[in-house]
Parts: sequence; structure tokens; C-alpha cells
Amino acid sequence: MLVGRSSPFGGKTRTRVLLALRLLPESYPRELARILDAPLNGVQQALKGLEEDGIVSGRLAGRTRLFRLNPRYFAYGDLRRYLQRLAEPEDQLRRSVDDLRRRPRRTGKPP
Repeated sequence: MLVGRSSPFGGKTRTRVLLALRLLPESYPRELARILDAPLNGVQQALKGLEEDGIVSGRLAGRTRLFRLNPRYFAYGDLRRYLQRLAEPEDQLRRSVDDLRRRPRRTGKPP
């Protein structure tokens, strides 16, 4: 895990949340906590700070707050490229994201 040695965004959790959001179109705090194997409260605090900084944006979908990288952030393109480079050596994170089920299961289908 390369991010463990360096935290360019102020903290390990903040950096890992941004990496996960780069690999996902959008996500919610509990899913991010599960992917990152981090405490939910820590992920929520990281998202709150990143949203206050304008780096991520949140929206409500029903009762769930979904987060994504903020496309209106002044350095959005540069940030995406930088996060993509940081995510390259993060094999475990990329595997966790790839294993996510992103659509509902058909009704009546066994688990």
C-alpha cells in the first residue's frame, strides 16, 4: 500500500477516499468504509472536509447522500490524472472496487 507512506491530501483516510472516488463514478460513506476497511465515522469526516474544500460534491438520492469528485473544482482534470497515477499501485483497492455489485439483483434470484 503506497498511500500508507504518503498522504498528499492531509491524511491517509482523505487520500484513500479520493482514490476510491476516482475509481468509482460515485459512492456513499458506508460503501466507501467497506471498500477501504476503515471506520465509517472517519470516512464521513473525510468526506465532510473534502466537501468543504470543494474537492468532492454530494447529492441526495432518496435518503442516501452520494459523493463524487466535484467536476466544478478548478483543478478537476489535473486532480483526476493525479489520483489515477496514485491508484496504479493500489492493487487491493482496485480489486475491492472491481468486486462491487453496482446494480440491483433480479427479483427472486437466489443470493
